[in-house]
Amino acid sequence: MAEKIKLFVNGVEVEVEAKKNLIDAISAVGIEIPHLCYHPALGADGNCRMCLVGIEDGRPPLVPACKTPAREGMKVLLDAEHIKKIQHDVMELELINHPIDCPVCDQAGECKLQDYYMSYDQKESRMTVPQVTKGKKLDFGSGVIHDQERCVVCGRCVRFCRQITKTGELGAINRSDDTRINIFPGRPLNNRYALNVVDLCPVGAMTSSDFRFKQRVWFLKKAPGICHGCAKGCNITIDHNRQKYEDDIIYRFRPLLNKQVNGYFICDEGRLSYKQENDGRLIEARLSTQPRSIDEILTASTKEIDRAEKIVISLSPNCSLEQMITIKALSEKLGATLTGYSEGYIKQDDGDDFLIQDDKSANRAGLQLLEIDNSRDTFTGAIREADLLINFNNNLLLSFAEKEISKLLKGTKVITVTSHDTPFTTMADMAIPVASFSEYAGTVVNSDNILQSFGKAITKNIDLDDISGIAARLGSPLQTPGERFAALQQIISALNGFEPDNIPAEGLKLKESEAANVTA
Repeated sequence: MAEKIKLFVNGVEVEVEAKKNLIDAISAVGIEIPHLCYHPALGADGNCRMCLVGIEDGRPPLVPACKTPAREGMKVLLDAEHIKKIQHDVMELELINHPIDCPVCDQAGECKLQDYYMSYDQKESRMTVPQVTKGKKLDFGSGVIHDQERCVVCGRCVRFCRQITKTGELGAINRSDDTRINIFPGRPLNNRYALNVVDLCPVGAMTSSDFRFKQRVWFLKKAPGICHGCAKGCNITIDHNRQKYEDDIIYRFRPLLNKQVNGYFICDEGRLSYKQENDGRLIEARLSTQPRSIDEILTASTKEIDRAEKIVISLSPNCSLEQMITIKALSEKLGATLTGYSEGYIKQDDGDDFLIQDDKSANRAGLQLLEIDNSRDTFTGAIREADLLINFNNNLLLSFAEKEISKLLKGTKVITVTSHDTPFTTMADMAIPVASFSEYAGTVVNSDNILQSFGKAITKNIDLDDISGIAARLGSPLQTPGERFAALQQIISALNGFEPDNIPAEGLKLKESEAANVTA
């Protein structure tokens, strides 16, 4: 439990956490101190001076809140006239050469300069000379487009590249009102986290070439989620919008703070993986290549299951725990061989020591928890003897060459339950479309043995069932979400006392005895 102290803000006593700077300490009780250059992950720089506050009976009487630790009995002044004048003066300085192009700026609606102008300034410009002009639409590399005119030189992007990625591509050049952020000659942004500078930028100076001019942010609906791009399970905000009469579309993923998992950042590959939720989706059931209704294909699938003598059920390491346990119950009922073999989801030596993992699946640890075999020998041995394969969203072409899997599956009927129309889907005798991860709720366990829950973020015009629902319709004994969660609680003791909707946002750290990382 963090130590608490009492101090006064504008004469009102508040209790805050000790040893934090004033910005963080006071914001925890709902009081904002305006700031542009400070960021909790990058530390205090003290260059914007927007966070200057008064300290009653203090020496010095004015201090930058980002560099001043909270102390017992401190009397902080935020609304005194001399503090308001400082805020007005800083805002005026920032806006002297800032273009008023909010109607065409991607940051409009999320811009701290807009917010602070409305909260702390609202004064007309006193400028009578032409503005200093700087470069526009500068390609910094890695999908980052920079507008120097909008930049307030807070330095967050520079510090990110020096402190976090340690690649140092950005720097501040020149002095005074000619200062600007730029790349070093011949050294564009070249790191796998570069697009985080877009999130860090408090104004519209750093923009993403992928998102530019796609949507106004005030039209976007925001929902929390878990990135399924790798085993880290970074927390994300899913920004989406449904135009009138059209389908719900995801426009971007952004990092969502979780200090136990990914902190404030996500990798660029995970950020751009939102496209896979929109594109290449399977939306109709098929018998071979012919469209059929889902009910028809489920009926045909049930008949194939009844006729089959030896069944293999394969599942994806991206499946949620609820989906895995539903499929496991189905396999036990059918006497089928259950396998989670998915070696192709692992890219050796692709990870780093920050967020990116070699394993590109979201829930491989779930296979270990539920004791689902994921060895190659089990899969190949079972499939050679099987007359039916039921595949739940496992893209086997990542683990096998097309000729190899075709030879292996010769004489075996294939039913695939999948969210995406992959080349493997076209090889199946029957295909059943299901929801992708942004369209259902569930739980996954990441590479650090942290169990996290995520909710349904997107509802498509064609609202497909998820894998659990299809497995239930194929005969799994676990028919309801409540039954699935209760079955998980019998296996994972950390879930006892929780319901699916009240698992802590930061996740549950599992004991090593409950979950361990495994290789394919």
